[in-house]
Amino acid sequence: MTTARTYGDPCAAARALDLVGERWALMIVRDLLFGPKRYSDLQSGLPNASPTVLSQRLRDLEEGGVIRRRKLGPPARAWVYELTEWGHDLEPILVHLGRWGRRSPLKETTASLGIDSLMLALKSHLDPARLGDLDATFLVDVGEDVFTLRVSGGELTIRRGEPDRWDAALRTDPAGLKALVIDGTPPGRIGERLETTGDGAALQRLLDALATE
Repeated sequence: MTTARTYGDPCAAARALDLVGERWALMIVRDLLFGPKRYSDLQSGLPNASPTVLSQRLRDLEEGGVIRRRKLGPPARAWVYELTEWGHDLEPILVHLGRWGRRSPLKETTASLGIDSLMLALKSHLDPARLGDLDATFLVDVGEDVFTLRVSGGELTIRRGEPDRWDAALRTDPAGLKALVIDGTPPGRIGERLETTGDGAALQRLLDALATE
C-alpha cells in the first residue's frame, strides 16, 4: 500500500501508522466500530472532513485491509463500509486512546459529541472490575440510533441494532447520554429527556461501573 506520506520505517508501529496515521483515518475506524455505515452516514458523522479527503481515506483504508465495501441485500440494497476482522482489532487501541486523551491539557472543543464518540466513551469510561457478575442485555435508543449493549463475564460489547430481547432499555438524546456516561449525572437528575424501562437495578450497576474522572 502507498499513502500520501510514509515513514519508510520497518518498525511495526511505523507501518501501522502508515495505515491509520493520516488525518481522519482513525475517526473513520471509530465511526465503524459498532456496525457498517453508508458513505453519507460517515459524511454526516465527520462533517469537518472534506468529501475529497474522506473518499481518499476510505480508499486507503480499504486498500490496506482495514475496511471493506459491500452491498447490502434487499430491501436496503445500499453500499456500506465496514471494518474487517483485522480492522476490529483497533477497538481496544481506540478505547485506551480515549482514556489517555481524557488527561489531555488541551481545552475541550465546544462541538457536540457524535453518537459513535459517545458509545466509544462508554467503553473508555468503563471500569470492568466494577461490573462484577452482571449478566444483562441493554437497549440504548438515541433518536435515530439504536444499540445493543451486552454485559457478560466482566466485558461490555456494543453493536448497532436492536437486540432480540433485553433486560433494560434506555431512551434519551445525545445530551442525555453524555450526561450519563461522561458527566456522571444520576438518571433522576436528567429529567424528561431520559426514559428507562425494565431491570433498573441492572442498568444502575452498568452506570455505577463508569468512571467520570
